[in-house]
Amino acid sequence: MTATELTRQRLIRTALELFTTRGYHDTTTAQIAKKAGIAEGTIYRHFASKQQLFNELYRAAQRWATKIVQETARDPEAGPARAQLTAVARGLIEGAAHDTAVVKLGLLEPPRAVLDDESRKTEREFRAALERIVAEGKAQGAVRTGAVEIWAGVWLATISYALQKVVAGEWKPGDTGVRLVIDAAWKAISA
Repeated sequence: MTATELTRQRLIRTALELFTTRGYHDTTTAQIAKKAGIAEGTIYRHFASKQQLFNELYRAAQRWATKIVQETARDPEAGPARAQLTAVARGLIEGAAHDTAVVKLGLLEPPRAVLDDESRKTEREFRAALERIVAEGKAQGAVRTGAVEIWAGVWLATISYALQKVVAGEWKPGDTGVRLVIDAAWKAISA
């Protein structure tokens, strides 16, 4: 990796940490630069603005979550919708345990007003991938009648409770609470 790439990676990790601990609005580019050990102007060699930096991080988090959903859906041994949604939930929760900042920024606390069109598109791709699994469950007769996007939203909102607990360090992926939330998410949408 070149020095420029290493600097960019350090900048990204530092910004991710500060955005998720201090918040977007309370984090300045000067603080990011100082903590990353770079000149503030260096940020602008990589990103046009603090907002663009944030959106890059948000999109990366959304792409990570989308990849979990898509890989689960493509797995020929994934089974019916319930098994697929359980696998997605476990993947997201494992991710929350390993990289809390990515999950916090990408799935739990994004400042909506800061998101650009590309970030909203990336978020829609994640939702669409999740909705495909729910639609499959609906076709199997396993998911309630009604709008697929509503049931996907209900499922994700329920799973978000476990994500919050894991990100806060209160739960671990194998805890009983996690299993109960995953079951509750399915029960909330099942036929």
